[in-house]
Amino acid sequence: MKTTRQPLILAASLAAVLALSACGKHDESTSSVPATPPPAASAPTMAPAPASTAGMGMPASDATAAVTFGSVELGSTVDASNKILASGSSFAPTDTIYASVDTSGSGNATLAAKWSYQDGQTVHEDSKMLHSSGPETTAFMISKPGGFPAGNYKVDISLNGSQVASKDFSIK
Repeated sequence: MKTTRQPLILAASLAAVLALSACGKHDESTSSVPATPPPAASAPTMAPAPASTAGMGMPASDATAAVTFGSVELGSTVDASNKILASGSSFAPTDTIYASVDTSGSGNATLAAKWSYQDGQTVHEDSKMLHSSGPETTAFMISKPGGFPAGNYKVDISLNGSQVASKDFSIK
């Protein structure tokens, strides 16, 4: 019998303490509101602006976790993970040329590759939408069945419209 009463008494005591503490906080806030209406009116006006800024801080936190560029590598073959198997900077006219781009972070981003010839003429442009949740490798490629003309080329990589890397290569 004693063991049954003791938990009941403790539970009732805990409930009473919680009820009194909640009532005390409500009474304090009620009594402080009439005592400070003008400062309270100023404080909420000031508080929403920082709260709104803090709300914008949430996207800033997302920006911290946003997709970021890691590296770019060129080669003529990629594996199933879009990684270059043998990197290079000189290719045959009929090679398929890959740019393997490593990114990290999480979020949505647009990754783009612009391939150009030595005179600035655009050979090919491509972009891919990323929905990342960690490290990722994306591959871009160019090929020409009849073969590319010999010369110097480059690929420019951009992330969300800003150039993040450029790689020069040649066709011999």
